[in-house]
Amino acid sequence: MGKGGNQGEGATERETPMPTFSWEEIQKHNLRTDKWLVIDRKVYNITKWSSRHPGGHRVIGHYAGEDATSQITEDFQALRKTAEDMNLFESNHLFFLLLLAHIIVMESIAWFTIFYFGNGWVPTVITAFVLATSQAQAGWLQHDYGHLSVFKKSTWNHVVHKFIIGHLKGASANWWNHRHFQHHAKPNIFHKDPDVNMLHVFVLGEWQPVEYGKKKLKYLPYNHQHEYFFLIGPPLLIPLYFQYQIIMTMIVRKDWVDLAWAISYYARFFITYIPFYGVLGAIIFLNFIRFLESHWFVWVTQMNHIVMEIDREPYRDWFSSQLAATCNVEQSFFNDWFSGHLNFQIEHHLFPTMPRHNFHKVAPLVKSLCAKYGIEYQEKPLLRALQDIIRSLKKSGELWLDAYLHK
Repeated sequence: MGKGGNQGEGATERETPMPTFSWEEIQKHNLRTDKWLVIDRKVYNITKWSSRHPGGHRVIGHYAGEDATSQITEDFQALRKTAEDMNLFESNHLFFLLLLAHIIVMESIAWFTIFYFGNGWVPTVITAFVLATSQAQAGWLQHDYGHLSVFKKSTWNHVVHKFIIGHLKGASANWWNHRHFQHHAKPNIFHKDPDVNMLHVFVLGEWQPVEYGKKKLKYLPYNHQHEYFFLIGPPLLIPLYFQYQIIMTMIVRKDWVDLAWAISYYARFFITYIPFYGVLGAIIFLNFIRFLESHWFVWVTQMNHIVMEIDREPYRDWFSSQLAATCNVEQSFFNDWFSGHLNFQIEHHLFPTMPRHNFHKVAPLVKSLCAKYGIEYQEKPLLRALQDIIRSLKKSGELWLDAYLHK
């Protein structure tokens, strides 16, 4: 993580042989149409995918129609091939091992805090925040294995995924896969992306609030959704909705393997903390941790999507559709760690199986392709990204109210 984007928890990236050139060699052999990219003191010729049109990878205006779609698709495939040639789909196993280690360390610190200082209010609150942090980080780590971005063999990714999401978090790998893969296939598309199915609690984007308003649908006062979001959004998503949905899904679908993994989490938690709090106290303690984690999860996951275009499915190529539905948050050591590198949401959606520590390396290529076709590449500071969630909800609520009051 951090400035290099791949220095997570002290990990050093595994070096792999790549072609390197001195700047003098580049200048000597450079053609006017050639474009070069420097990453970690290594230089790559990216002309093979960026020079199909005059001007290389610079902005050359918008393309229209099927020819544009075909050209963007072709260029994106070339971009992916370039990323493969740069070994950006190669995982640094030490990076992910250290991420797992720092989660286990936090779990140990939490237990030791209660064991040594007792179950008073101060140690309890401190322990809850430590455990909520470990849960959030475990959530980002299971995401890596769920996307098969760590091991070359899918089987190993699936096994570790079940361990992390099941034993460390008490959730279901199959439940997560079912939801998350739909999201990646059709991000921000109504009736296809489960992440924008708000169960009539919120209206999103520009099309849905107008439709609700025209049909005089008022399940809640949506013009105030930017206010009640703080009461029922971040606080309740995980402890109330997700926790119930996950358990019911495993039982209804008879997913006994995932259920066994989840039971192992709850057994471990209650065996650890019932001696300090009793049964009822341990249940309350668990839900308080979920409450804290839910805030973290909701703000991070919504800052990249809810503020973008949310609509019915338009006809678009893969590249353009992902850029329309995702935005990035500026890179920093904290932002990388805090969001599990999902501050690089654009790169993650374009390359779902790429290890997250390589997102910062492929980002310049993505920016270049966006510039070539005049596609907006949105990147913003963390605080602004969080504020934009509320602005987006307020705007959608106002659209609903205007349509609702219009006769």
